[in-house]
Amino acid sequence: MIFGILASNNDVKKLLRELDVMHSVIAQLAPEEEVVIHEFASLCLANMSAEYTSKVQIFEHGGLEPLIRLLSSPDPDVKKNSIECIYNLVQDFQCRATLHELNAIPPILDLLKSEYPIIQLLALKTLGVVTYDKESRTMLRENQGVDQLIKILETKEWNDLHVETLSVVANCLEDMDTMVLIQQTGGLKKLLSFAENSTIPDIQKNAAKAISKAASDSENRKLFHEQEVEKCLVALLGSESDGTKIAASQAISAMSENAGSKEFFNNQGIPQLIQLLKSDNEEVREAAALALANLTTCNPANANAAAEADGIEPLINILSSKRDGAVANAATVLTNMAMQEPLRVNIQSHDIMHALIGPLHSANTVVQSKAALTVAATACDAEARTELRNAGGLEPLVELLRSKNDEVRKNASWAVMVCANEELMAVELCKLGALDILEEINLSVSRKNKFSEAAHNKLLNNHLSLKYSQTGYLSSSNIISDGFYDYGRINPGTKLPPLKDLAFQEPSDLRAILLVNSKSSEVSPPASMEDKSSDVGYGRSISSSSSLRRASKEKTNYHFSAAFGSPTEEKSEPASGRNTALGKGTAKEKASRKGRGKKEEEKVKEEEEVLAVPKLPGEGNYDKEWYPPADSDFCVYVYEVTKSILPITNIKEQIEVLAKYVAEKMGGKIPKEKLHDFGWELHISELKYQLKSNVVPIGQIKKGTFYHRALLFKALADKIGIGCSLVRGEYGRAWNEVKLMNESRKGAIGGLPPPEVYIVDLMFHPGGLMKLRSRDADLYRFL
Repeated sequence: MIFGILASNNDVKKLLRELDVMHSVIAQLAPEEEVVIHEFASLCLANMSAEYTSKVQIFEHGGLEPLIRLLSSPDPDVKKNSIECIYNLVQDFQCRATLHELNAIPPILDLLKSEYPIIQLLALKTLGVVTYDKESRTMLRENQGVDQLIKILETKEWNDLHVETLSVVANCLEDMDTMVLIQQTGGLKKLLSFAENSTIPDIQKNAAKAISKAASDSENRKLFHEQEVEKCLVALLGSESDGTKIAASQAISAMSENAGSKEFFNNQGIPQLIQLLKSDNEEVREAAALALANLTTCNPANANAAAEADGIEPLINILSSKRDGAVANAATVLTNMAMQEPLRVNIQSHDIMHALIGPLHSANTVVQSKAALTVAATACDAEARTELRNAGGLEPLVELLRSKNDEVRKNASWAVMVCANEELMAVELCKLGALDILEEINLSVSRKNKFSEAAHNKLLNNHLSLKYSQTGYLSSSNIISDGFYDYGRINPGTKLPPLKDLAFQEPSDLRAILLVNSKSSEVSPPASMEDKSSDVGYGRSISSSSSLRRASKEKTNYHFSAAFGSPTEEKSEPASGRNTALGKGTAKEKASRKGRGKKEEEKVKEEEEVLAVPKLPGEGNYDKEWYPPADSDFCVYVYEVTKSILPITNIKEQIEVLAKYVAEKMGGKIPKEKLHDFGWELHISELKYQLKSNVVPIGQIKKGTFYHRALLFKALADKIGIGCSLVRGEYGRAWNEVKLMNESRKGAIGGLPPPEVYIVDLMFHPGGLMKLRSRDADLYRFL
C-alpha cells in the first residue's frame, strides 16, 4: 500500500527504478495473493508505467500476462489499475504485438459492460490504441466487439463514452470486413447522426474521422451521398474546433471520389474551404488545401468555383508554408486551375513564379514534384517564362532533373520542356546544363521517360545552333532564324560558346563561324529574344516567312492541357505561302537603279555603302548591350528570292531556281576537276581579317564551298517556305535534302504515295536533284 501510493511521486518512481523492485512488485500479482495485495501492486505498476523506462522494465519482467489475467478480477479497483497499466504499456508497438498472443481483446471487451464509467473509458482508450493493428481489429470483430460499440453509441446515458467509442469505430473502419459489419448493423447512419446532431466538438471530430475512413470504400461513399453527408460536413467546417475542421476537410477529401459529392461541393463547401486557407492553424490550412486539391482534380467547374471564391491569393500564400503537405496540396490546386487559360492568367498576375522558388528548393520530393508540375502548368507564355528566369527559378528546376525520384524527374522534365518553348529560354537552360543532364537521363533505360526525351528534343529544336553543332542535322521543321550560327561539329557534352564570346575573339586559323542574321546590329533586339523582323540598316524590315511563323507561334500560348495529352515534340510545318514585304530602303534602291536620274542613283549608292558597312564585332565594350553584326547582303538575298522565287507555283522549280541563285552568289558552278583551284579558303581568311573576327556573316561570303552553300540554301529556303533539311557530312561537306512527290504516280490507286527524298546539287550542276535511295552509296557518288 505504501509503495502503491508513493509511486505517484516522480522522485519515488526514480528511486524505485534504481532499486530494481519491478520483479518483486509483479510477483505480488500471483493468483494466490489476496485481492488487496493485487489492488495496490497493480496501482504501483499503473503509476510506474507512466514513464517509458518503467514500461520497458514491466514488459521485460513479464508483467503484461498477470495484468491481463487480473482484468477478470472480481474487484473493480484491481480491474481499473490493471487496464490503466495496460493502456500505458500498449503505447509501445512491441507490447501491442504481445497483446494478441495473450488473447487480451475478450477480457478488455468484457470491461465495456462494467458499471463503472472509468473502467469503461480506460477499456475504450486501450481498444482505441490496439485497433491500430489489423490483428486486433480482426479479434475484436470475431468476439462481437462491434455490436458492443454500436450499443454504447445507441445509449444516450453513456454519452461520456461516445468520443472514445467513435475513435475505436473509426479504426475498425479501416478493416473491410469490419466495415461491412458496421454497415449492416446501421453503424454508418449512426456516425452520420453523431456528426450532424452532437454539439460536443470531440464527438463531431471523431465522427468526421470515422466518416473519412469509411468513405475509402465506394459503396460507403454512395450510401453517405444518399444520406446527404455533404451538408453535414459543410456545417462542420464552420465549427469553432480546429480538430473538427481538420476532420471535416479530410472527410470531404475522401467523399470527393464520388462524382455526385464533387458536384455538390461546387456550390457549398468550396467557399468555406477557401476561408479555412486563411486560418492561423497550419494543420487546418493543410487539410483544407488537400480537400480543394481532390475537388479540383479533373473538374474545371470546381477549379472555377475556387477561383471565384478568391482562392488564388491564399493558395499562393500557402506556398511559403512550413508544412510540406500544405505546400504540395496548394501547388496541386493551382496546377488544376492553370489548366484553364483565364485562370492561368489570373494566377500569373499574382506573382506565382516568385512564390514557386521556395517549393522548388524544398528537400521534400512530393513538394518538388508538385512545384515542378505547377511550373509546367503556368509557364505557358513568354512573359511568365521571363518572370521565372528573372526570379531565379531555372537553376533549381534544372537541379530537379538530377533527382533520384521518378516523379520529380518526370515533372521537372515536363517543366523544362515547357520553358524551352522559345530560343532565349532554351539557350539559358542549356547554359545551366539541362541538355547534358537530359542526355545522361535518356541513356538510362530505368531513368528516362517520355518527358525527358521530349524536353531534350525541345531544347535542341529551340537552340538550333547547338543542335546543328551536336547532331549535324536540321530537319525541315527546324526553321533557321536570325542569330543562328554554325560553329562546326562539337562532341557530346561539349559546351557551345555563346556567339557574343566568339565575336569578341581575335581572328585565328580556326574554322570560321557562319552567322545568319537579317537584323540591324544597332536598333534590333537580340536575335534570341524574339524572331520578329525589325528595321535593318539599309531600310525597313523584311517580314520573312519564319518571322511570320514565329510571331504567330509567340501569340499562341502553349496549352498545358494539350501537353497532358501528348508530351511529344511540337513541330512547326513550313507554310505554303509567304507574305514577304520589301523594305523601303531596298525598294527605293532598286527603283532608283531603273528609272531615276544619275544624281539620285549616286546618292542611293552612297547611302548603301555607308549603311552596309558592318559594325566590327570586336569594337566597343564587352559589357555593353551587344547585338550580332548585321548582314545587308543576306537581307538583299531574302528580298530577291522572295520577289523572284516565292511566286513560282511548282515546288521543284522553286528548288532548282533557288539552288542556282545560291550557287551564283557563292562563286557559281565549280567543275569537279577544278574544285581544288576554287580558292575559297583564302577568301574566308580575308573576310576574317577584314572583320577582325572569326564570325563571318553568311551573306558576305562570295566564294563558298559545300557547307557554306548548304547553309545559305537552308536559310533562304526557310524564309520563303521551302521545306528542306540541312545535313553535315565529313571533310567540310554539307548538303540539303528535299522531299518531292513523284509526278508519275500522283494518280495511283490507293492514295498518294509517300514523297521521295532528293539531294540538291549546289556545286557541280546547280539545281540538279539526285534521288536518295541507298544513302551511303548515293552520297559517295554525289560527293
